[in-house]
Amino acid sequence: MRRVLCALSLLLATGLTAQAQDVYVPYNPEVYHLIDRYQIKYGDRVPQLQTAVRPYGRADVADLAEVSVRNARSRVDQFNAQYLLNDNWNYTNEENNDSQPILRYFYRNKTDLYHFESENFTLRVNPVLHLEVGLDNQTDGIRYTNTRGVQLEGSIDERFGYYAFVGENQARFPGYVNDRILRDNVVPHEVFWKDFKKDGYDFITARGYLNYALSEHVEIQLGHDRHVIGDGYRSLIYSDYAPPAFFLKLNTRVWKLHYMNLFQELISEYRRDARDGLLPKKYMALHRLGVNVTDNLNIGVFEQVIFARGEGKFELQYLNPIIFYRSIEQALGSEDNAMLGADFKWNIANRVQLYGQLMLDEFLLKEVKAGNGWWANKQAGQLGAKYIDAFGLGNFDLQGEVNIIRPYTYQHKDQFTNYQHYNQPLAHPMGANLYELIGIVRYQPIPRLHLTAKAIATRYGQDTDSLNYGGNVLLPYTSRVSGYGNEIGQGVTTNQLFLDLTASFQLRHNMFLDLKQVVRRADAELNTFDNNTYFTSFAFRWNIPQRLHEF
Repeated sequence: MRRVLCALSLLLATGLTAQAQDVYVPYNPEVYHLIDRYQIKYGDRVPQLQTAVRPYGRADVADLAEVSVRNARSRVDQFNAQYLLNDNWNYTNEENNDSQPILRYFYRNKTDLYHFESENFTLRVNPVLHLEVGLDNQTDGIRYTNTRGVQLEGSIDERFGYYAFVGENQARFPGYVNDRILRDNVVPHEVFWKDFKKDGYDFITARGYLNYALSEHVEIQLGHDRHVIGDGYRSLIYSDYAPPAFFLKLNTRVWKLHYMNLFQELISEYRRDARDGLLPKKYMALHRLGVNVTDNLNIGVFEQVIFARGEGKFELQYLNPIIFYRSIEQALGSEDNAMLGADFKWNIANRVQLYGQLMLDEFLLKEVKAGNGWWANKQAGQLGAKYIDAFGLGNFDLQGEVNIIRPYTYQHKDQFTNYQHYNQPLAHPMGANLYELIGIVRYQPIPRLHLTAKAIATRYGQDTDSLNYGGNVLLPYTSRVSGYGNEIGQGVTTNQLFLDLTASFQLRHNMFLDLKQVVRRADAELNTFDNNTYFTSFAFRWNIPQRLHEF
């Protein structure tokens, strides 16, 4: 990886004609729903915003918000569009962000506790706070989340963009989340953790990056963060479930094309007993090409490979940004874990969006056509739709999605090549061996109130008696139960229903009160796996998204 950093330094030193650089809108599903909503409405006027690779640049979101403000017909849409403009105020001249300062220096605009802007330097500083309390039926005592932190971002010389977030956390989770922690030995979405009082956890969350415009159309980014690929609620390619990881990223946007290269250093296995030792590493190389076939239709193809070369060695041949990874793998004689696939998004009549993904972990046409349940038929598929202002009711948005993942998908021969980071899946949080149906209703009756109802129905197979039925991505496929006759849901077949009803009220910019009710029912063939949860919580959030455990 040292050679990668040297190459980056050379690029930075020679990129003297780079253009103005922006940073990214931190990934928050609620904010990104607003962006997606207006991209469906007005995306054909801002075609440079290709939404399958997240997070999005602030400059593109500001362009979309400007179009939205000019065309919004309802009071709620005007509020939302103005929110996006104010949140990205340093990339637009159309914001309405003036505010009466506090003690001369603080909140000189509506969005930032403190900001500074000059010709060569900008800085935005905001506090982060998440205080949540709740009760569930599986544990004793109050469940809570206590997060305090800070977020800062800005630009230097109109060439560099920078972002940093750090938060200190203590939490006591509902029973079903504790069960996941005991199974995988990690706190979901996080890295190192410590015990905190009775059945609590203490951990630090940190993200940050530096990005630089090599030219008007090419940008390079180096940092430690999450990434998401896809327009769905779930991603079968790359999701934000696993914790942040070190990465080097190239974005090339030209004509109707968006080409993204992502190189990451991952942790292949986390062990609590290895606190004083260096955790084993592995690496990922991924690239995706997105094409705007029309202003309303985007098609993408992707390929990725997971590999390790002993102790911390990167395979330099995978640095080639435009080669077919599978050809390198074969030429090297390696058994690296390569996947490929495609995704699409189609906006129809500025009201409906169809989207989907196809992921091929292994594919042999003869075995697929035979239909005999060969274990290496490892594929995943997604199909979904979004319908905004449904049935003519303003700001009433619907989303439906189907996900199918065959057994042993994402598994590989060991932890150095399977599709996980820090003991957590890089794609679907449930792993594999599942059918899933998702329904989401969002309604915004007044500007500051968001009502959301989610229903996630999943049929999946659990392992039992140390047998690997193909759902847990941490297990090696060499321990599979059978070479043929494998089917989705095999093992301990479990039908799970996850319901989430949330009301969020925005007190001021990025400051929310949340009232949430979660109902989770899991009915398995063996009663020992039944696990029903009722969790009610109330939260105060400031510049931070909800902490979701939707598995």
